[in-house]
Amino acid sequence: MSPQIKSINPLRRFQKSSILIHILYHASKEPFYGSWLKNELNINDYNISDGTLYPWLNRLTSSGFLSLEKRNVEGKIRKYYSITEMGKTHFEKIKEYLKELYNEVIE
Repeated sequence: MSPQIKSINPLRRFQKSSILIHILYHASKEPFYGSWLKNELNINDYNISDGTLYPWLNRLTSSGFLSLEKRNVEGKIRKYYSITEMGKTHFEKIKEYLKELYNEVIE
């Protein structure tokens, strides 16, 4: 194999593409802060870096899918993310798509 050709790990590629779903899911349950979500994802073997997570959070916030609230926690400012109405609508569409995909692939 040529050193220029990277091996393809389908599971890893799928995990990376599903980060958006995880972010919207957790935001729909309760407000969270970035390092909590990073730990939550890493428990499930995502091994996500700050350089991957925070750009996603910033894009989703600037696009209107998440809202941002700064809270003072033990003298430090912590950013909490929550899902917006637009984010809820988008997340519902994603869930419908996932149901269709599941029915096609699994059943």
